[in-house]
Amino acid sequence: MRAVDQLSFYSAEARQPVIADLAGMLCGPGQAVGFGRGTAARLSVVVDAEWRARSLVDACAQRGVEAELGRSDEGRPLIRTAFRADLTGLAANWLRGAVKSVPAGYVPDGAALRIWALTAGSAEPTGYRLGLDPHAPDTHEPLAAALLGCGLPAKPIGLRAGGPALRVTGRRRLARLAELVGPTPDGAIERTWPLVS
Repeated sequence: MRAVDQLSFYSAEARQPVIADLAGMLCGPGQAVGFGRGTAARLSVVVDAEWRARSLVDACAQRGVEAELGRSDEGRPLIRTAFRADLTGLAANWLRGAVKSVPAGYVPDGAALRIWALTAGSAEPTGYRLGLDPHAPDTHEPLAAALLGCGLPAKPIGLRAGGPALRVTGRRRLARLAELVGPTPDGAIERTWPLVS
């Protein structure tokens, strides 16, 4: 592992956590639901591992948002916030009616990328995969453009190849991704987190 000489302005640790960072959950399979004509909103996501669930609950808490850990109907870890007024802006940006939609010009910074990786990221022999929402295919292309906007060109992976996901490859791009998302979270296994080699 090499040391990073200077902290990137866009890295996950470059600024204080804010609620907008939770958009990383929505880049993956997370859902936003509005309530009461836009007076409150809730975020939820089903993940594939307990460490992800605990890490996301912690990420929410760092932003002043309490989230509970439960189980989906299939028995997988489910993270859900209460309906909250302070989540309405995030939900409004990511919803067109009841349909999830990437905000125009969206470019994730390190904090949002970290939460996306916590939600649905995994390393593979030739790169790193950021999972997408299989129920929101119209978000896939805009999210590929969003990654390009932060210097991480990515190739789409279809369902047959284990997607939907975006794959980042190349040593420099992977090093940039690792710098942006920050250190491996507690409990994560190496193959789920981008590392600088």
